Amino acid sequence: MISEDNIPLEEGLMIMEEAIGKAKKIMQGYPETKFTCEEFQKYYNCVYFMSYYEPRSEKSRQLYNQLKRSLEESIETVVVPSLMCQEDDAYLLRQLVLMWSNYKLMAGRLCQFYQYLDRYFIPCGGKGLLSLNELTVHCFQDLVFKKFYCQFQAAALSLINQEREGLQIDCDLLKNVVHTFVELDEYGQTKYYEDFERAMLVDTSALYTRLASEWLLHDSAPDYIQKVYRCLSQEKRRASHYLHPRTAEMLLQIVKNQLLEQPANKLFEKKEAENSGITMDYQEMLSKCAAMTLEGGSSVSTTEEWLAANKC
Repeated sequence: MISEDNIPLEEGLMIMEEAIGKAKKIMQGYPETKFTCEEFQKYYNCVYFMSYYEPRSEKSRQLYNQLKRSLEESIETVVVPSLMCQEDDAYLLRQLVLMWSNYKLMAGRLCQFYQYLDRYFIPCGGKGLLSLNELTVHCFQDLVFKKFYCQFQAAALSLINQEREGLQIDCDLLKNVVHTFVELDEYGQTKYYEDFERAMLVDTSALYTRLASEWLLHDSAPDYIQKVYRCLSQEKRRASHYLHPRTAEMLLQIVKNQLLEQPANKLFEKKEAENSGITMDYQEMLSKCAAMTLEGGSSVSTTEEWLAANKC
């Protein structure tokens, strides 16, 4: 049992190395690793008694640096190697989700022991010191996302495109990846989810611009509208599975813009040239496409009104 006596620096650091060594087992594939109540009290008391009497002391700074080094070493020895040379998109993203989950668990355990630093040392220790939560995230951002984020983004976009092509993908995996981006956006200057969102919407716009040109060239107006409705339904379902609600609305608007609003004149001319009139099925389908949102509802009363409103 650690007493309230002044714990020597080297002795205290050695005690905390025991805690770090056990916590690192989580990163080594043993997420069920737990600390007993006695161990928790031992490690918490060690930091407490080393920092209590002199919050700004060298002991507190050494403890802070020790925690930072332990986080960095875990990332460099476990996380980074697991992500190197991964050419399979799904496997790379699974490793990201697994490593981030285990890392958060390990860091959470350690931050419980070092939490006294958050209360006194960090507020008094001078500018530039991050809170323990901020330190945890910044280490992962600096050592993982700065190096691999472009690969993560490309892999996520690739899976989305694979699903659009009719292939089966792991939607839960994409949902977890998106959640990881959002979590990391809470700290730091780089907004990973916003960057992913922007890239995904640009890809979506380019895809449906190309498809609109192809369909207008080869399909009748009723067939074109059938394809538009099918795409909107698929994108709505896709968005609800793994995208933020704000992104989902933007996604649907881009699809409608590229497939309906931008080619409205050509679609109107095509319908007139076919000289077949607007059948009830065609009219109903076009109205559904023009009105589709995440919640449903329509702001356009008839197909003719929509075509007239979008015809230059």
